[in-house]
Amino acid sequence: MKQQQQQQQQLESSGKWTGGLRALLGCNVKALALFRISIGFLLFLELSLRYRFLHVFYSDQGTFPTRLLIPHIDYIYRVICIHAYSGSMVYQQCLLTIQVILAFCLMVGYRTRLVSVLSWFLYLSLTLRNTWLNFILDRYFHYMLFYSMFLPTYKVWSLDAYYNNYSYYYSGTDCCKTREKTSNEDDKTIINETILSLATIAIKLQIFWIYMDAGYGKYSDPLGGWSLQAHPLPALDTYARHTLAARYLYALLTPYGLRLMTPMVVYVELLACPIALLGSYMGNRRVVLYCIGIICSLHAGIAFTVRNTVLLSSVACAAWCVFLPPTKHDLAVGLSLNNANDKDKGNHSLSFLSKAIIISMISGSFWFEVMSNECNQSMKHVWSTLLHNRWNVFVGAEEYVTWEIAPGRLVDGSVVDVWGRKDVVEWQMPGTGAPCTSTARPGRWRSFPYLAELEGEEGEALWSYLCRQWDRENGVHGGNVGRKLLRYNFFMLQADVLPNMGFSATRKRLIHSHDCTKSLATATATASALAS
Repeated sequence: MKQQQQQQQQLESSGKWTGGLRALLGCNVKALALFRISIGFLLFLELSLRYRFLHVFYSDQGTFPTRLLIPHIDYIYRVICIHAYSGSMVYQQCLLTIQVILAFCLMVGYRTRLVSVLSWFLYLSLTLRNTWLNFILDRYFHYMLFYSMFLPTYKVWSLDAYYNNYSYYYSGTDCCKTREKTSNEDDKTIINETILSLATIAIKLQIFWIYMDAGYGKYSDPLGGWSLQAHPLPALDTYARHTLAARYLYALLTPYGLRLMTPMVVYVELLACPIALLGSYMGNRRVVLYCIGIICSLHAGIAFTVRNTVLLSSVACAAWCVFLPPTKHDLAVGLSLNNANDKDKGNHSLSFLSKAIIISMISGSFWFEVMSNECNQSMKHVWSTLLHNRWNVFVGAEEYVTWEIAPGRLVDGSVVDVWGRKDVVEWQMPGTGAPCTSTARPGRWRSFPYLAELEGEEGEALWSYLCRQWDRENGVHGGNVGRKLLRYNFFMLQADVLPNMGFSATRKRLIHSHDCTKSLATATATASALAS
């Protein structure tokens, strides 16, 4: 018993992370497994939330029917975007259901490599169907799913790993007892394995670039919104107003505390990844975990203080899983078993095709951002979505807050708020002093007010949807004719951000006036033309 305790203490004392180039550029198998589980779960959640937007943004009865998309895209775009093959709700629901199932399979690690490929391709197709909705969250999923196709995220904590071990145990004529002994040793070796390949290098470089781009955008803000001398208000003072948690944070830190913290955000974004990589090279687990904790705390703060950022912040934190070092216990146990097979440890060679695809994506992104012309950047080409790799968001202080209302006249003479889906029109700031563009309609609806410049048939399809939606939700076609919407005005309201959680007087700007009776006549004529 005493001898066993001494051996255990010797193993624990020897469980040192050696660092080096493999730790710098590679990823631990448990870290990759946690990355797969996190991304799969968040993808499952995001796609499940998309069902509520299928009708408005992806069907032919919505704001952007396929007949308006197809004439403006090239042949490659048409082939890749299978979500544009049909605009029926049934077709869109079937595709989205397949994506949800694939996301669940990715999370549990079932047929992981195939599922990763299909998930990435279908998510790209979904984004191409309506690029109005291409937010930074979609860019995160795009790149994380792309690199997951080439990473061995299935080696532990997956159904693939379980079934592989199970089939190996019961196949052949070897004695089960012998297999049981070696299987345990193999498993312990795998949990300590650090994978080094072009894919691990690429995903770490991608995360490095994300924070360099975001941090430098803030650092080089011409108005100095993220500096200690920001005038009139530092950026954090303007952003920490969107939620109830933000108001408590504002009261706790005070404006002076927020001013001191503002430049810290910039340096956290610029330095967290380089220091984490340095810690990996030096084999310093504490430094790496500290950097991961700091950057995840930053994203948690964003999630709590800015509306509609919980999923974005969660995906950003999930990406950092690839930096996680092996635990001391894994290292200690692995050291006693790796002597016989150190030569093969961490080998994960990619095929020539896989390397070519990764290099093409990296080179293509560089070309698109640096050397492409305006024609290549047009939304009619798939490159504008496939290769877009910029992350400079929240680059300046928020000068004002915005929200929308849409007063509309009904047949019975009453005036309602079409945008807020309310019978009362309220011109004052919505919420508890924390207005934003998505107060009345959250999620993907955020893009709607910024499409006001659309004209012709595209503009008609966009704005007439609010007429049809109001009539459908209020039972107009079921006999409630008095609730039929005749016309509405869409206003964007603004208020300047002032010190001490203050806001200026509200000012309004008319974005669009729409006559729903003309929309009905246009829709009828279009339907007749298509039928003929």
